[in-house]
Amino acid sequence: MPDLPFIARARLFADRIAFRTPEASHTYRELLDRSAVIAAELLGDQTDLQEARVALLVAPGFEYTASQWAIWRAGGIKLPICLSATEPEWEYALTDSQVSVVIVDEANAVKISPLCERLGVRLKVVDEIQGTSKPLPDIDVNRRAMILYTSGTTSKPKGVVTTHANIQAQIESLVQAWEWSEEDRIPMFLPLHHIHGIINIVGCAFWSGAVVEPFGRFEMNAILDRVRSDAYTLFMAVPTIYVKLIQALEAASDADRAAIVAGFKKMRLMVSGSAALPASVHQRWTALTGQELLERYGMTEIGMAISNLYRGERQPGSVGAPLPGVEVRLKAENGPVITAEDEPGEIQVRGPTVFQAYWNRPEATAETFEDGWFRTGDMAVLERGYYRIMGRLSVDIIKSGGYKLSALEIEAALLDHPFIAECAVIGLPDDTWGEAVSAAVVLKSGTLELAALREWCKGRLSVYKIPQRLKVVAELPRNAMGKVTKPAVKVLFGS
Repeated sequence: MPDLPFIARARLFADRIAFRTPEASHTYRELLDRSAVIAAELLGDQTDLQEARVALLVAPGFEYTASQWAIWRAGGIKLPICLSATEPEWEYALTDSQVSVVIVDEANAVKISPLCERLGVRLKVVDEIQGTSKPLPDIDVNRRAMILYTSGTTSKPKGVVTTHANIQAQIESLVQAWEWSEEDRIPMFLPLHHIHGIINIVGCAFWSGAVVEPFGRFEMNAILDRVRSDAYTLFMAVPTIYVKLIQALEAASDADRAAIVAGFKKMRLMVSGSAALPASVHQRWTALTGQELLERYGMTEIGMAISNLYRGERQPGSVGAPLPGVEVRLKAENGPVITAEDEPGEIQVRGPTVFQAYWNRPEATAETFEDGWFRTGDMAVLERGYYRIMGRLSVDIIKSGGYKLSALEIEAALLDHPFIAECAVIGLPDDTWGEAVSAAVVLKSGTLELAALREWCKGRLSVYKIPQRLKVVAELPRNAMGKVTKPAVKVLFGS
C-alpha cells in the first residue's frame, strides 16, 4: 500500500523549506525523517498502533508537526490538547478518549507529568526521542486520524472524530478554492488544538509545499516586523486579531503605518474566520490596507463549508458560497428544505469533509445528522447567492474570540464558586470578540470581586474562558421566600 497522501505530497517537496524561524529552518525531508524516528519510538515492539489515541502537547513548530505525522504514520489517532488548558480539562480529554501515551515537549512536561503519572498514561518527551526509523505500517485513508474536542450543548466537550480521508477532503477543498501553491508563505499563530490552525493553515500549507513561520501565540510586534519585510503571501486570523491590528495601525506613526500597510497590500489573500466578522471591521480593514478580507464559515465537525470567493465578490457580513466538494442546504425549523432566497433556516452540510462520529457518543452522533446531512445548529439566510449567518439555534454556544464556548460548561464552573447560588451564561454581541461571555448571577453570600473571581477561575477554566473585564456586578435581592425579586443583572466579561 502506498504512503498516506500527505506523506506522498511531502516527498514532492523534500528539499524545500517547510518551517522557518529566526533560529533555524527545516525542510520537508527533515520533517519526513524526524516523523519516522518518532513513529518508531511510538511503535516500540508493535507493528501498528491500531488507532490507539496519542495526545499531543507540544508548542507549534517543527517538533509538533513531526509528532503529528509520526502518530499518523504509526497508525495512531492524534488528540491535540490545549497548551493553556487546566489540569481538569486535560484529565477529561485524556480519560474520555482513553489516551495511551502523551507526546510532550520539555516546556510542558513538568505541567502534565503529575497527571499522567496519576492516570497511568505513558509520557514521551519529544526532545529526548532519538534513534532510527523502522518499517512503518500501511494506513488506509478511511482509518480514524484525529479527535478534536469541541464544546456543545452539553456541559462537557465532545470528541469529533475525523478520518484521514476527511482531513484530505477538507484540505483539498481549500487548496483548490484559495489557490494555494508552493510559493506561499504564511505565519502560524493560531492554536493547534483548533481546526483553523491544523487544517486551514498548516494542513493546506504542507499539502502545497509552502513555508510556515510558527509563533507560540499572536506576537504582534514580531509578526508586524515580518509583514514589513514582505515575508508573507497569505495571512489568516480571527476577527479579534484584526481588531487588534486595526488599533495598532491607527496608533502607529505615519511612517510605520505606511511600511506595515505596504506589507499587507502585497499579500495575495487575507482570511478571517472562527467567528463572525463585523461588517464595520471588514470595511475598516479595507480602508486601512486596501485588502478585502475573505470571510469563510466552518466548524470542527465539517472543516470549512462556505467561503467568499478568492476571485470574485467578497460581501461584508456574508460567508459566501459552498466550497468545492461541499453540499449545503437550509432547513426550516418546521421541516421543509428552503430553496428560495431571503428565508432563514438551519445550515446543514453533506460531503466527504464531514466528520465520522462523536467519540463514544452514538446517540449524540445520531441526533446531529438528518438523512446524511450534518445539522450545524447555525441559522442563515441566502442573499444573492451568498449565505449570511444569523446566529445559533442554541444560546448554549458562544463564539468568542475565535473559540466556540459552551455556556453550560462555564455555568457549571461558576456554580462551584462559594458565593454564587445561581447563574446563567449567554453571549452578547461585541465588536472585538464577536460575542462577549455574559453572566447573570445570584449570590448566596458575600460580594463578587473581579480580581478574586479571576484568580478563582484560573485552575477551573482555560485562559480564553476566564473573565477579563467585569462591567457590572450586583447582588440580586430576594424576598422572604428566597425568590429573586428583580430581573438578573448582566455581568459582562471580555478582555
